[in-house]
Amino acid sequence: MVIASIDIQDGKVVQLKQGEELVLRRDNALELAEEFNRYGEIAVIDLDAAMGKGSNSELVKSLLRKGQCRVGGGIKTAEQAKELVSLGAEKIIIGSVAFRVPGKKGAGIAAGEFAVQTEFLKALAGKIGRERVIVAVDARNNEITVDGWKTPTGLSLIEAAKAVEPYVSELLYTCVEREGTMNGIDLDSVKALRDSVSCGVTVAGGVSTLEEIEEISRLGCDVQLGMALYTGKISLAEAFTASLNWGKAELLPVIAQDSGGQVLMTGFADREAVAESFKRGNLCFRSRSRNTLWMKGESSGNTLRLLRLRTDCDRDALLAEVEPAGPVCHTGAWSCFETGRQYTWEFLQSIITERFRNPAPGSYTATLDDELVREKVMEEADEVCTAATHDEVVWEAADLLYFLTVLMVREGVSVREVLDELDRRHKK
Repeated sequence: MVIASIDIQDGKVVQLKQGEELVLRRDNALELAEEFNRYGEIAVIDLDAAMGKGSNSELVKSLLRKGQCRVGGGIKTAEQAKELVSLGAEKIIIGSVAFRVPGKKGAGIAAGEFAVQTEFLKALAGKIGRERVIVAVDARNNEITVDGWKTPTGLSLIEAAKAVEPYVSELLYTCVEREGTMNGIDLDSVKALRDSVSCGVTVAGGVSTLEEIEEISRLGCDVQLGMALYTGKISLAEAFTASLNWGKAELLPVIAQDSGGQVLMTGFADREAVAESFKRGNLCFRSRSRNTLWMKGESSGNTLRLLRLRTDCDRDALLAEVEPAGPVCHTGAWSCFETGRQYTWEFLQSIITERFRNPAPGSYTATLDDELVREKVMEEADEVCTAATHDEVVWEAADLLYFLTVLMVREGVSVREVLDELDRRHKK
């Protein structure tokens, strides 16, 4: 997996060389998150919070609504971590607090006053789940550093990694002396770290070529990109393709499903097809019988707009979330696996949206103005509450859901936004 980094300072996206020298600054964080989400998780790092110079909490919250994000920077308590998870963070990145003896802070701390904080990590894993915990093992010359890489701890990278492993799902390894330099990775250190732990490992710091991404991926590690991505030396599409496991076969299976989860079709893709899918914005495949590249819907018009592409745990199969322009199967069926389209809440909303865009003669939906639809929502809610039998509850609930969805369409609220909000509440 390839992870794009969004480092935030003073409300802007920045890239720093070795954590200090400002190399670039951009102000389009939300747009970047929407784009990066096509390729995988996003690492959102609040540099101000990490350095004790304030925070960018409101921007971080907004970014959490744009994609699958892992969040780090200045997170010092399990309660802070829990709040971020409840706001939508997929994982939490813990840094200095994992290694600092409580009460000791600031540069110049004497050697011996740092140690792996197992009790804190145990409490954190209990609060949000081990599967959501990432510990940043930032190291300079294989020694853990904290305080934005300014303070050496005297702790060995490998020994610290082994000590935190029972409490985490993943380690984020940054080779500090190479961070932001694009001078290449310290592959020997990566291999040593990978061999010492069984949890996940993400590598950052100095990655500058597709060959390095392939090397890191072959070791079973993920790659986090920053400077090389923002300077245009590597594109996310190229990086994603390079990170896949092409060692088993030249073609990888691709499963296409819509946003509601209905599987639409399967096909196969080679490197070119993956690259073209990102380039065109529509899902492409490699024909096994003709050995040609083809885009789904090229002749019929029933394209599959690519929303995001994800890989499985072995990086040898792909899951494409798509928006179909029409029936997917060559038989005319909506899906190659089912004759009809699954009736989901998303499908209901798409029908209502179309009724407003292109009102059909006699369409009741098109007559529902703001005042009327609000009256109907209140009316149907009352009828649900007074329904006396199982069948009556089903009938009235269907009416309520219909009118509620009409109101959502009028207000520009998507089903996904509502479900994401419920998911955030579930995580609290």
